[in-house]
Amino acid sequence: MRVKELHPLCCITLESPHGINNKSPEEPVTTALTRSRSLPAKSLIGGSESETVAGILYKWTNFGKGWRSRWFLLRNGILSYSKIRRPENLNLLSPSDDVRLIGDISGERLSRMDSCSGRRKQQKTVGIVHLKVSSFRESKSDDRKFYIFTATKTLHLRTDSISDRAAWLQALASTKCIFPLRSLNGDFSFIPPKDLSISTERLKTRLHEEGMNENLVKECEQIMLSEFSEMHGQVKLLHEERTNLLDALRQLEAANLEVGASGKHEFSSLGRGKYSECSTTASSDGKQEFEDVSEEDEPSFHDTKEFFNEPNVGSESNLAISGHADIKRRTKLPDPAEKEKGVSLWSMIKDNVGKDLTRVCLPVYFNEPISSLQKCFEDLEYSYLLDRAYEYGKSGNGLLRALNVAAFAVSGYASTEGRHCKPFNPLLGETYEADFPEKGIRFFSEKVSHHPTVIACHCEGKGWKFWGDTNLRSKFWGRSIQVEPVGVLTLEFDDGEVFQWSKVTSTIYNIILGKLYCDHHGVMQIRGNRQYSCMLKFKEQSILERNPHQVNGFVEDVAGQKAATIFGKWDDSLYYVAGDGISKSKVSDPASNASLLWKRTKPPPNVTRYNLTSFATTLNELTPGLQEILPPTDSRLRPDQRHLENGEYEKANLEKQRLERRQRMSRQLQESGWRPRWFERQGESETFKYTGGYWEARGHRNWDDCPDIFGEFTEELADSA
Repeated sequence: MRVKELHPLCCITLESPHGINNKSPEEPVTTALTRSRSLPAKSLIGGSESETVAGILYKWTNFGKGWRSRWFLLRNGILSYSKIRRPENLNLLSPSDDVRLIGDISGERLSRMDSCSGRRKQQKTVGIVHLKVSSFRESKSDDRKFYIFTATKTLHLRTDSISDRAAWLQALASTKCIFPLRSLNGDFSFIPPKDLSISTERLKTRLHEEGMNENLVKECEQIMLSEFSEMHGQVKLLHEERTNLLDALRQLEAANLEVGASGKHEFSSLGRGKYSECSTTASSDGKQEFEDVSEEDEPSFHDTKEFFNEPNVGSESNLAISGHADIKRRTKLPDPAEKEKGVSLWSMIKDNVGKDLTRVCLPVYFNEPISSLQKCFEDLEYSYLLDRAYEYGKSGNGLLRALNVAAFAVSGYASTEGRHCKPFNPLLGETYEADFPEKGIRFFSEKVSHHPTVIACHCEGKGWKFWGDTNLRSKFWGRSIQVEPVGVLTLEFDDGEVFQWSKVTSTIYNIILGKLYCDHHGVMQIRGNRQYSCMLKFKEQSILERNPHQVNGFVEDVAGQKAATIFGKWDDSLYYVAGDGISKSKVSDPASNASLLWKRTKPPPNVTRYNLTSFATTLNELTPGLQEILPPTDSRLRPDQRHLENGEYEKANLEKQRLERRQRMSRQLQESGWRPRWFERQGESETFKYTGGYWEARGHRNWDDCPDIFGEFTEELADSA
């Protein structure tokens, strides 16, 4: 079996045909192991490089599996762990290893293993952590737990006793000191000679000896020179990639040493030691946790500041919600509880002839199981574009920052393709929160006005903030409905650069007859306060359009010079070409030396008639422990929307009618001096801005000022309103 061991550079894999330490797997495992209940601190401080620490720890996996025992091995600055399926299959140590075990249960397991006979299989390593580019911290709420942080995930670990935790933390601290990362300041470079050439004289001589004519000899010579030129180009390309990799690793090491210099270890009595290691960098683990992360999951990213803030909630479920554990998002809606009945639009209009249409309750059939507040958060599905824009601007590349902001502004429309149902109209004061630590963002929205209907939102990401409000003005043209968003969206980076834009017009066609579809058209101006701004044109789809959904535009500097050309489709992808050198005939051709900015994610395999994306499917989900900490105004607690998601259509219709009767009270409530709870308007014509305090109230479960807007109310109160 070939065993892979990662080099301390973290990106280079060393392969040994005989396993770790070059020990043959054929040799019998008869290792004499040094066992101890807990490992004293003095046995590791100043230890040798060959010292290995091992034992069994409990690792938090997910809410379905909970805490699972894993075999952990600390060796050569690398902490690896594996599943323990059967004790007799536990074979992670080489015969010559001098292993120190932590904990009684570890020794008991290995005792049973030693008593087993026969040949044992090599256990598969499922996770690797490089301690030089990781950090760790003990839990303040549980004296048996501690955390290990990497740039891609957080390991939540638990021991059997306080002394075992102290021993593991001391082992981790000592190992980081013993095995420093190899410096990259040495000469790793290889520069291919610029005058590298090849002689064809021997080839021509040999061909002449075979009696070939001169034309054929020259043709063979050209073939050889062409092949050599192509190979030389590939070598140069590999050299550039290798140079970029080494530059990135040097920056990684420099950042690691800079942060690590300010960190320190504090040792106290056994079981009460405090460890503060601030050496987390933007490196990643050597492997993903295949048993915990599905293909649909994205790797978690945590900012360094979040690593060293102890969660202010005590339970495991709340711990996961606050972003310190992997949250398993759902991939499909619940199976419908009853068969859905279709609704004819014509019959609905016929049955309501002569009635006040403002008091007609549309059947829930026309809704999708999310609210307009949650729909706002769908624009953040591709928030990684803003993370990327922040990093580009931080490194001084303002053009690529502007390009990624433009891609983000377009990406929000991708989820509208094939979506024919309308979201629920929120009640006045209704809110929605989205805490997505795996995306590094927190989002909050509130319905701040009933007439006109205005929704305000605020989102915080890694190095940026995004906020705005929207008021939809609709026009009915017989066969189509045109929706014009009114409002300004603002994106502000931590370095002070600001971009603002407004959404384009959306039109829903074939309301009465034909195939229903949606299109977006108009001009989007993305205004920046520094060097670059952007103009994007969403082309309106015509009847005979063979290439719909086109978006074209450009980024220009303050002098009005075009710095880049942008083209693509709002439902698929977006590309750019530097400068203004691309011809109109190649605007829609991605192969014209263009670079990809954004690509839409693939649709989910579990498609319903709502055509929700994988991201939208998670928006109305109540993850374990979430309902207990939400305010009573959150959209996920709205009963008609919840019934629709569960496929309980009769109950959904009844609840929708009840809440829409209550909704008619909102205008009078607003005229009586009602004010939004979490937003306020900066001026009469200005945007609503978040006033703060929501996440703090959430931490203290203080929702005294939040009314029960989904609760029961009397008919007398409804009539008086």
